[in-house]
Amino acid sequence: MNILLTNDDGIHAPALRVMREALAGLGHVTLVAPDRDQSATSHSLTLHRPLRIHRHGGDVFSVDGTPTDCVLIAFHGLLDTKPDLVVSGINHGPNMGEDVFYSGTVAAAIEGSMQGVPAVAASLVTREPADFVEPARFVRRLVDELLRRGDGHGKQVLNVNLPHRPHAELRGVRLTRLGTRVYSDTLIEKTDPRGRAYYWIGGQDPVWGSDDGTDFHAVEHGYISVTPLALDLTDHDAMRRMERWTLEA
Repeated sequence: MNILLTNDDGIHAPALRVMREALAGLGHVTLVAPDRDQSATSHSLTLHRPLRIHRHGGDVFSVDGTPTDCVLIAFHGLLDTKPDLVVSGINHGPNMGEDVFYSGTVAAAIEGSMQGVPAVAASLVTREPADFVEPARFVRRLVDELLRRGDGHGKQVLNVNLPHRPHAELRGVRLTRLGTRVYSDTLIEKTDPRGRAYYWIGGQDPVWGSDDGTDFHAVEHGYISVTPLALDLTDHDAMRRMERWTLEA
């Protein structure tokens, strides 16, 4: 079993090393991660400049690109043997609801799925200093279960969000759907010393609607959230409704 481990917090993120140690017993782990923080890069690729790869010893590499770059490079040139599984994370911060569309962590897992292997994206729901040992142990158990019981088509993506609380206080695991984020203060306007306006994207910490069955509801109530993601964004209900439209070229 060849496991590709990546993230979007960068090669020096403490959680990456903890996750690598937790996965070691499942197979051969290769770490390919961005050389710096690439949070919120979504599924972007670096197309207009060459990418540089640095080897940190053994099977640990950093890439001066995005998480998606890292996965693509690992599958198509960097590694002699293609990975059988991609694990992205553990991200230091949540990736719930619509934020999966912005997340570099989730994008790396999706890229793994696009390359034909199952993938897991894992996030710890806090920005505070944290111990990633117990979260990494859960991800390892989930990966083991995925490999034993997965649907076998190689396209499965699981998005995991773990509450930031002691392991003994976790109430269990729930299979969830993506929640809905409540957007507020997403763009902050400031003025520089020369009187010119500038902007920061992102204001207050994200808030999600607390609907039962969603990832946020589960985490809020002390459960680990596991959300299976599908890559097909087609709105099939809308297609059926639109068949009654009068559309002409």
